[in-house]
Amino acid sequence: MKNVLDILKGKLIVSCQALDNEPLHSPFIMARMALAAAQGGAVAIRANSVVDIEAIKKQVSLPVIGIIKRDYPDSEVFITATLREVDELMAVKPEIIALDATARPRPGGQTLAGLMTAIRARYPSQLLMADIATVEEAKTAQALGFDCVGTTLYGYTADTAGHKLKERECEFLREVVAAVTIPVVAEGNVETPELAARCLESGAYTVVVGGAITRPQQITARFVGAIEAQSTDRA
Repeated sequence: MKNVLDILKGKLIVSCQALDNEPLHSPFIMARMALAAAQGGAVAIRANSVVDIEAIKKQVSLPVIGIIKRDYPDSEVFITATLREVDELMAVKPEIIALDATARPRPGGQTLAGLMTAIRARYPSQLLMADIATVEEAKTAQALGFDCVGTTLYGYTADTAGHKLKERECEFLREVVAAVTIPVVAEGNVETPELAARCLESGAYTVVVGGAITRPQQITARFVGAIEAQSTDRA
């Protein structure tokens, strides 16, 4: 299983996800997205839900970073939040399971340390990725035994709202890389090929791109926004 991380080094992972309120929400469509990503040169896929992962694995032989997004009324944590989601994912055996490793309160009052202990006891060889939003969370994730850490939630928590990786700077990414020795995955608002390359230059082990490749409504909105801004300037 450790060899999976070797496959990812210096390469592109494509996130193929569509929530139930999005037009491309369908295991069939996500599987075809994954096939297109594989044909374009991606070395792995990040995917949400058992049914999507199952469909994707029938289309491509690439490693999968699996997650389950589920809302809980007592917590803002929703990416593979509890052991329940991990158990469900293990039915389709993703090569890596990613989970929210932020410091936010977890469902049912459980701690991240307690969850990690439970996962390691039940699935000792499973590779685990920590989705974090701060440098301290990255350090904690390494101390708890995660195999890699991703900047996935930077900008998506109350403490980091409004922040995102930037092509010319990447300071946050560099800080995470300097703070831990496990592989760092650049993920979250990687909107251009140039930024993806910059992330790797800044020390990222690998990079995940999602919406910029697989969410056409977001891509369209960026084009429309640029056109409307130009029209306003000309007015």
